[in-house]
Amino acid sequence: MTSRPQPPVEARRPNLNAAAAATFLVFGINGLVFASWAARIPAVTDILHITAGQMGSLLLCVAVGSLIALPTAGHVVGRLGTANTVRAGGLLAAVAGAGVALSLGAAAVPGTAVSLFFLGIGIGLWDVSQNIEGADVEHRLGRTIMPQFHAAFSGGAFVGALIGAGLSTLGVGLPEHLLAITAVVAVATLIAPRFFLPHTTEPAAAAGEADAVRKPRAASAWRDGRTLLIGVVVLGATLTEGAGNDWIAKAAVDGLGAEQSTGALLFAVFVLAMTAMRFFGGRAIDVYGRVAVLRASMAAAAAGLALFVFAGNLWLATAGAVLWGVGAALAFPMGMSAAADDPKHAAARVSVVSTLGYIAFLAGPPLLGYLGDLTGLRPALLAIGAPILVALLLAGAARPVRAGGPQ
Repeated sequence: MTSRPQPPVEARRPNLNAAAAATFLVFGINGLVFASWAARIPAVTDILHITAGQMGSLLLCVAVGSLIALPTAGHVVGRLGTANTVRAGGLLAAVAGAGVALSLGAAAVPGTAVSLFFLGIGIGLWDVSQNIEGADVEHRLGRTIMPQFHAAFSGGAFVGALIGAGLSTLGVGLPEHLLAITAVVAVATLIAPRFFLPHTTEPAAAAGEADAVRKPRAASAWRDGRTLLIGVVVLGATLTEGAGNDWIAKAAVDGLGAEQSTGALLFAVFVLAMTAMRFFGGRAIDVYGRVAVLRASMAAAAAGLALFVFAGNLWLATAGAVLWGVGAALAFPMGMSAAADDPKHAAARVSVVSTLGYIAFLAGPPLLGYLGDLTGLRPALLAIGAPILVALLLAGAARPVRAGGPQ
């Protein structure tokens, strides 16, 4: 009896290039969603006839949804795999986005708030799963590619902001804009994950042992010392990034007397520096190592921050913004890579690090705003020098470890 011919080994291997391209696209669409909403927030206040403070409460609905989803996302990925979790998060985000659009069409504040809460949950699940997939692709490729995935997010956000500005100029309503974006999200998050790496589970023979290990895994990640230290490093990095995103333009206007258009241009320079560094910084990580680049990044962020705060003119402030953006670019993706060094524990640990990072990203900038009311905005930005210093000192926690090795 002749045996059935087996496909060549190459045919049975996952297509890493296709998985990388699909992950790149998913990150980019995530950024597109973020910017499509953020770029048109002024239109929301007009449609709902609410104040800036009330708008802040609506934004808090997104944050609460995300912070509920992030700690549980690792468990969801462990159950469903990254592809299905991206699909679930993307479809939830699309449905919630449609809910936001319909609520805005009816000028209904409660409906908008509830929809934004579920949008935050969808984005949180999506974000963790795409980072886990990106770390898996990076691990199998054997070279640093995670920063390029995060550059795709920045690029998607830039495109989303341009689309939002263009549609606003053309007079296209926000509800119509959001409905179109939700359609794109639904299609992209259903199709792109088909090319993700296959989800693997423990062998059936070891099912009893696997079940015993799987249950405490998410909780134990919060007790893992290395994971928490990486989370603190990422917390400092995301606070640095979030402060730049939210306050560079305003600080230039208030502290240097710049026009609003000039402040917006300074923000664009900051984002462009981050995006460029994320695209091209992977080579530096491969050559010099994760810890050395992380320390250099935090040092550059601190130097850029100081130059921006103490600059006496716009040219020096612009140079500071560039250095600040370069320094802030790589720390978050490197933290994701470090948390996922051991694929067996990647889902739970990436979930922990993401949660700590997003707490800083969402809560830090408003606290700086309150401090700015007391001291002035540019001096208030110096407060993030402390977490930058802590991240620099703890950078050694991100040193690569062998899968399954001692943690």
